[in-house]
Amino acid sequence: MLFLVAALLLLGVLLGTVAHAPLAFTAVAAAVIVAWLGIFAARERRARRN
Repeated sequence: MLFLVAALLLLGVLLGTVAHAPLAFTAVAAAVIVAWLGIFAARERRARRN
C-alpha cells in the first residue's frame, strides 16, 4: 500500500496539480497521508484478529 502511495505521489509531482505546490508542502501532505494509512492498516489488522 505504501508503494501505491509513493507511486501516486510521484505521478502527482510529475503530472498533476501537486507540481504547483511547494515541495515542503507536498512532503508534509505525503507524510500525513502515509501516517493515516498506517494507522488505518494497524486498526484493521487489530479488528480482524478479534
